[in-house]
Amino acid sequence: MPVSKDFEKMRLTALGQAAADVLLINGQVLSVFNGELRQANVAICGSHIAGVGDYQEGRQVIDLKGRYILPGFIDSHIHIESTMLTPASFAYATAPWNYCSSGRSA
Repeated sequence: MPVSKDFEKMRLTALGQAAADVLLINGQVLSVFNGELRQANVAICGSHIAGVGDYQEGRQVIDLKGRYILPGFIDSHIHIESTMLTPASFAYATAPWNYCSSGRSA
């Protein structure tokens, strides 16, 4: 199975071997697992977070000046049964927002 260019770009960005499209620096990242805050940079590739850590290169750099980053509010999680929609209706309502499959970036 061939690896897509987008996946390869994301992989290299996550490894710190390629510049992020957008780099958020000096943010306070909330761990949704343990509730702790830690200062970190966030590397964004296309419309996805490639990594959280000590990233230094980005085509666009945004200094958050200590503001909070809440990953739980960035990438939501939903159970289809909670919507009370049929699978077809759910797909119709959400497909336009699926940047991953459409190739668009946020």
